[in-house]
Amino acid sequence: MTLHLAVALAGDSFAAEDWIGQVRQADEAGLDFVTFDDHFGRHGPDAVQVAARVAPLTRHVGLVPVATTTHTEPFHLSTALATLDWVSRGRAGWQVRISADPAEAALLGRRAPLPVEDLIAEAGDAIEVVRRLWDSWQDDAIISDVATGRYVDRERLHYIDFEGKHFSVKGPSIVPRPPQGQPVIAALAHSPQIWDALDADVFFVTPSDAGDAARIVQRIVPEKKIFVDLAVDGTRTPRQLADLIQNWWIGSGIDGFRLHVADVADVTGELVAELRRRGLFEPSTKPVLRERLGLPVAVNRYQEAGRA
Repeated sequence: MTLHLAVALAGDSFAAEDWIGQVRQADEAGLDFVTFDDHFGRHGPDAVQVAARVAPLTRHVGLVPVATTTHTEPFHLSTALATLDWVSRGRAGWQVRISADPAEAALLGRRAPLPVEDLIAEAGDAIEVVRRLWDSWQDDAIISDVATGRYVDRERLHYIDFEGKHFSVKGPSIVPRPPQGQPVIAALAHSPQIWDALDADVFFVTPSDAGDAARIVQRIVPEKKIFVDLAVDGTRTPRQLADLIQNWWIGSGIDGFRLHVADVADVTGELVAELRRRGLFEPSTKPVLRERLGLPVAVNRYQEAGRA
């Protein structure tokens, strides 16, 4: 067993080659995934669209854009992320984010900012809606029957009929079920307020030291993947950073690290080589992100209900 490695990318360039070059480096180095930062009102491209742009030009690395649930319809999120999973052939993820910023709310003019507790609850509902929509097409729904002119078997499409405080969504989706079934959902979690409320597969945590990391892991259900966020500012040599990663990983129970970088080369060069030399990191050969992270196969809830 080796640790997982990811990098967090943030930038405002509208030049596709700037993003392509960075993600290709991560892909060639065997990193498990990259995240793309985003928020309303910033100067820069949409993170989901950036991920879709680099997807056909990469082969292995997972692509996890930030998409905000606040002021955003979950139906639109589900279709965009399902499409990303198809374009990337099963390498898509989604980092959930909320926004309590009045300036961001003013950009859309739909409503005043909600309290943080309500925004987290809304995010929880959005995740549930998106997950149901991803399942709303059974895996064998597409029949492409030329003789009868039928593309899809309507009996294998399902209404999700979600009614909640924040959303009312009937469904089904307008995009077939993604290759992963359920693309990987991630969230930054500073406290139990997040990890107890959101049905994410991966949590990014910010412990103070290895002991704190171990305590956090013990408080989160074992099925979740826990990544420690670390900033790489160029002041540490690769050997020093490898020492830190090794000391934090061994015995803490965390699954990996997401490294915040100004340049992916700060990770993909000497650091990856040093971690591999120590036997701490070995790139996965599995092409699907859920498999790379050791997550279980996503069973379609509606298909299983029909069999029952």
